[in-house]
Amino acid sequence: MLIDSMYPKSFASDNHAGVHPTVLEAIAAANQGDAPAYGDDRWTSVFEDKVKEAFGPDAEGFAVLNGAGANMVGLSLTLGRYSSILCADSAHIATHETGAAERLLGVKLVTIPTEQGKLRPDDVKSQLGVIGNPHIPQPSVVSISQVTELGTCYSPDEIAALAETAHEAGLRLHVDGARLANAAAYLDCDLKSITADAGVDVFSFGATKNGALAAEAVVILDSSLAPGIPYLRRQSLQLASKMRFISAQLSALLTDDLWRANASHANKMAARLADGLADLPGVSLTYPVQSNAVFATLPPALAESLRSRYLFHYWDEPAGVVRWMTAFDTTPEHVDDFLGDLHKAAVT
Repeated sequence: MLIDSMYPKSFASDNHAGVHPTVLEAIAAANQGDAPAYGDDRWTSVFEDKVKEAFGPDAEGFAVLNGAGANMVGLSLTLGRYSSILCADSAHIATHETGAAERLLGVKLVTIPTEQGKLRPDDVKSQLGVIGNPHIPQPSVVSISQVTELGTCYSPDEIAALAETAHEAGLRLHVDGARLANAAAYLDCDLKSITADAGVDVFSFGATKNGALAAEAVVILDSSLAPGIPYLRRQSLQLASKMRFISAQLSALLTDDLWRANASHANKMAARLADGLADLPGVSLTYPVQSNAVFATLPPALAESLRSRYLFHYWDEPAGVVRWMTAFDTTPEHVDDFLGDLHKAAVT
């Protein structure tokens, strides 16, 4: 399905949004003259300093090209040849990365059923009985998504409890932070509170879904993991030659909390959308709205009527569950027009 003049604002993904004007300005500013390649440039140096400002003096940031690549690089730092990764059964690395972890990292994903997409310490503990068994891949890392694939957020205390459980068992904690900014905005905390302060070892910092263009980062908080990243980033095809254009975007988002402004706005638009569903017969929220994602259960005829005019996806088609995403450039008018069409379709 193509997006063209027949479709109003897309509610299918925050990846469908364009680039924030401030980020575009940062790209243009970096496009002046020549600069050394592969990160030996002043824009990357600025970005690395901003990572330390945001996540603590021991944090080390590495720019990469996309979110799946960020996950593969970050996870690869924590793994041995006979390792397994513990994650929720809804985790992006398990459901939407085409088996990249198994294929590229050569490890087993152990997926765990969860409520609202969130792993609990007891979920992790239930998988630790295999440690020492030579017939079974050995757990090396717990990987969580923040925001989860179901739009819910881990609190700082929940992350800290998982980190404590993982570390006590000799495992590390990885965070897929594709929407880390949306989580911090919802929780009304800084980025450090849900990463460094909570005991996370390595995470991805998502930017593309929050106003950037092909820009993500791997951030290492456990210094023992850092020596391998220059090689693994290159080996994973995530070392950009013209890195200044990625670093400039990441720096722009980390300047004056632009990341928060963008994510907060997207979250508010999702909340506005969710509030507008309250009096619709046959329509219900499937999961709590804690980010820029709204999951709703609709009658099939209503969903199809709306899909003829708006771009969005089914999450669970047999159950009638759809997912609507908002972004930094979603306006109240976009949401209200969408709700107006939804209400009209519901009564016809």
